[in-house]
Amino acid sequence: MSDLRKIYGLWHREVLRYWREKSRILSSLILPLLWLVVFGSGLRGIPVAGGLTYQTYIFPGILGMTLLFTSVFSGVSVIWDREFGFLKEILVAPVSRTTIVLGKALGSGTSALIQGTLLLPLSYLVGVHLPPLSILILIPTMVLISIGLVSVGLLIASLMTSMEGFNFIMSLVIMPMFFTSGALFPLTSAPAWLRYFSYINPMTYGVDVLRWASFRDSASVLPVYIEFLILLVFAAALVIACSYTFARKK
Repeated sequence: MSDLRKIYGLWHREVLRYWREKSRILSSLILPLLWLVVFGSGLRGIPVAGGLTYQTYIFPGILGMTLLFTSVFSGVSVIWDREFGFLKEILVAPVSRTTIVLGKALGSGTSALIQGTLLLPLSYLVGVHLPPLSILILIPTMVLISIGLVSVGLLIASLMTSMEGFNFIMSLVIMPMFFTSGALFPLTSAPAWLRYFSYINPMTYGVDVLRWASFRDSASVLPVYIEFLILLVFAAALVIACSYTFARKK
């Protein structure tokens, strides 16, 4: 119970910090809207499988993009905490490194989940109708994606010493993950070298499950239960890696 209270305290701090930054919430909705309305409308003539419009097809991918950007960039909280001394305080406190990572990962993951959930009502604007069953599948999928990607951000931030270095590395991580995930185009039409690269990208399986849940269609990469298992293993492995990295901090 003591560890659970510590995890809750860190979780509450991250969620409260996110909720107080209303400008951050608003700005995180503008980019998906631009992709759906402007980019989707401009390429609406591109044929996609299942008789879908291009705007409809890319909605799960844009949902994945929102989770990706919000989750990974939440790792910047580690750098801010280091700058203001809070990180030193929790590292010297009688709190295990795993507890610290879980608290921050769950808090930032909740923030990303809120951001993704705010995007769901926009699905009706682009012709995606989500029944309750689809939402019940989307929510746990978004949770796993968020925790795994938040851990990526925390892992990289724990190794960085400046905001500039973090932003540079994040750009090298986020954009390849997004563009090779199949968020904007079917991987079946991609060249072989790009498909091979996509197979080692965990976002590929996340976007595939989101698309399957949205359209109740068959997954295009692997069976859905295997993709969901990959997301679970990915999230658990990154939490363990973060715990190890934080344990080495003096």
